[in-house]
Amino acid sequence: MLLAPMEDVTDPPFRYVCKMMGADLMYTEFISSEGLIRDAAKSVKKLDFEEVERPVGIQIFGHNIESMVAAARYAEEAQPDLIDINFGCSVKKVVSKGAGAGILNDIPKMVKMTEEIVKAVNLPVTVKTRLGYDDNHRDIVEIAERLQDVGIKALSIHGRLRTTKYSQPADWTLIGEVVNNQRMHIPVFGNGDINDAVSAKNLLDKYGVDGLMIGRATYGNPWIFKEIKHYLKTGELLEKPDIHERVRIIKIQLQRSVDRKGERTGILEMRKHWGNYFKGYPNFKPFKLRLMNTESHQEILSIVNEIELFYSK
Repeated sequence: MLLAPMEDVTDPPFRYVCKMMGADLMYTEFISSEGLIRDAAKSVKKLDFEEVERPVGIQIFGHNIESMVAAARYAEEAQPDLIDINFGCSVKKVVSKGAGAGILNDIPKMVKMTEEIVKAVNLPVTVKTRLGYDDNHRDIVEIAERLQDVGIKALSIHGRLRTTKYSQPADWTLIGEVVNNQRMHIPVFGNGDINDAVSAKNLLDKYGVDGLMIGRATYGNPWIFKEIKHYLKTGELLEKPDIHERVRIIKIQLQRSVDRKGERTGILEMRKHWGNYFKGYPNFKPFKLRLMNTESHQEILSIVNEIELFYSK
């Protein structure tokens, strides 16, 4: 089970609680190659990870081959377990520069960039990408072969095109074609619409991927890794975490966020998580407003304790 790299979500404190819950492999937030080679503080900071997170990959993105090679070498100095190339980000400002999923418009360049990075580093190189750029370019079967041929060690495929909206369901059909291609011998991981243990098992059984990469379903729900593994092993669904378990994990993530980033920044960067951890709880809005309007660690803990008491009645 892989935790997908997600900008502004998969920082070290969140990766830590996902590791606690059974994530087998995780990645840094994706890092700009140009930011790394210019020594930009925000990009360099994203190289940080803890030993407990291993195996961990550093994911880089960019449009310039030379910059990507230099960034891969820079990332290698942080001593991760692998280097991952992002050929999947569909955000307009990334794609418009020919990076992320934008490079799916230029498969020869995509292959050349990958080949040069593989040659430049001693670590395993992996790739995350999509089915293709648009409906006229559903090229993943060809892409997978060509990337394998230049030396990548694993491939993660998101079951959407660059142009597919998240409101549309992921299409795993072509992921299955890659898996069943007799020329393929590297591990292939599937990503997209893995929402719970049942959907995870169904996708594994139907398409035969070597593993699953989970992204948005982890928001406020690091337990998903534990739930999937238990279901695959026993066929039984675990009960959803109660308010006490939620508060326990929230406090761990909060403490690690404050310890790593300082009180103010650590709390500010936790704000995006509150609504996800307590999603579906009735009358949560007043608590959320208070959580979003304090920069005191002790006050946050006091509010969280109130929440636990309120919802355990």
